[in-house]
Amino acid sequence: MLLEGKNAIVTGGSQGIGTAASLMLAQEGANVCLTYRSHKEEADQVKAQIEAMGRKALAVPCDISSFTQAEEVVRAAMDAFGRIDILVNNAGMNWDGVCWKMSEEQWDRVIEVNLKGYFNFTRHVAPLLKDQKYGKIINVTSINGMRGKFGQTNYSASKAGIIGYTKAVAKELGAFGVNVNAVAPGLIETAMLKGSDARDKIIDLAMAEIVLKRVGQPEDLANVIAFLASDKARHITGEIIKVDGGQYI
Repeated sequence: MLLEGKNAIVTGGSQGIGTAASLMLAQEGANVCLTYRSHKEEADQVKAQIEAMGRKALAVPCDISSFTQAEEVVRAAMDAFGRIDILVNNAGMNWDGVCWKMSEEQWDRVIEVNLKGYFNFTRHVAPLLKDQKYGKIINVTSINGMRGKFGQTNYSASKAGIIGYTKAVAKELGAFGVNVNAVAPGLIETAMLKGSDARDKIIDLAMAEIVLKRVGQPEDLANVIAFLASDKARHITGEIIKVDGGQYI
């Protein structure tokens, strides 16, 4: 197992990519503290699955845009595990609208969650990783942070910000043995997509771009996240790895 004895925090672990990442890290040997905002039942189910693997698990409610709530999650993980080795910044949201109709609230909320939320957790975990001279931070961004997307100026800006943030934090923590990378998914078939009335249209538009001609699954991201969280990736930092089936090409 790649992560035997390691301890991880995964934000937004109750659904989609976060659930797949939490389970994959546990499968590879890690104890996992996952956060959720409103899906307690789903988070508890993920926690139970991790514990069934023989790992320790926590499911902690958190609005990641809150600096103090992020600190409380990190403290809970430290109390339960004794140390933290891996941080997966995954939780996020979208609230779409064209720029000439977007409200200030739409802009602020998406930036607060998608960008400030990543800072909040990194800020509280980084001193621990720095002092122990070891750690892995993996940020989930998007190919739309690289190319922009119509109707998503707030989301695209937040995800582009994560790319710059990842590179800057990699430079700051590299001397302390901490690797900081990001994964950039294209279209991933999460529960949200499956439940969308526009699912077929969204998939058709994406499939016109995806050269592998398959829709990505949460496990496709989770496999790369687990690799980046392991010492197999010890000489990789500051990278943005697209996991998109060639959608961005």
